[in-house]
Amino acid sequence: MKISVDKNVLEVTPENEQETASLDLLWKVVVDCNGSNKKIVPIGQFIPGQDPLARFHIEGIEGGVTTYSQENTAAEDCTYYCDICNKYINVKAGDPVPLCCGRDMETID
Repeated sequence: MKISVDKNVLEVTPENEQETASLDLLWKVVVDCNGSNKKIVPIGQFIPGQDPLARFHIEGIEGGVTTYSQENTAAEDCTYYCDICNKYINVKAGDPVPLCCGRDMETID
């Protein structure tokens, strides 16, 4: 995939059929012809050579389904965060630890 930035314009050029299909899916998720388009905002960091990918959250799209751990409980009142879908959940001490997007959520307090 070729990515180029010219001031405030981002251009993404697919270089094979898989990338074309992925860009088409992204376009269909982000662009709403009858309503408002979605914003894409960065999550976390991207450091070339250190991070294997850059993550972005698509505003207005719900994240993964939240489930709760059967084994782990929160040691104290805190907020948990999913770094994949940008969901936040407040948990009280003794409550089960939330799981989202297929993995444990992280504490941010």
